[in-house]
Amino acid sequence: VQLVESGGGLVQAGGSLRLSCTASGPTFSNYAMGWFRQAPGKEREFVAAINWGGGSGVYADSVKGRFTVSRDNAKNTMYLQMNNLSPEDTAVYYCVADWHIAPDRIPDGYWGQGTQVTVSS
Repeated sequence: VQLVESGGGLVQAGGSLRLSCTASGPTFSNYAMGWFRQAPGKEREFVAAINWGGGSGVYADSVKGRFTVSRDNAKNTMYLQMNNLSPEDTAVYYCVADWHIAPDRIPDGYWGQGTQVTVSS
């Protein structure tokens, strides 16, 4: 499985962005998918995850109520809708595919190359 993120960019505080993660390979729908982020000088952290069948998703407390994760298995794509962005959301955002994704550990699965999100104040 190869993953490619897109949709990052520069946005003002309070604005919105939608990230996409497109996977190659026929087994996309078998995997749980997730978003992690890494800010300069900080460790990579969990943002959101969604299981293979979709559903409501799981979120970090810092993004709950502002971010929404979704997936379209027919398009081999996962999305992260980010609203009411703040400068604290500035980071490189990575998507990941694995059999199971939990908020408390970094998964060993397939990773994308990352997309930069910068939020100006």
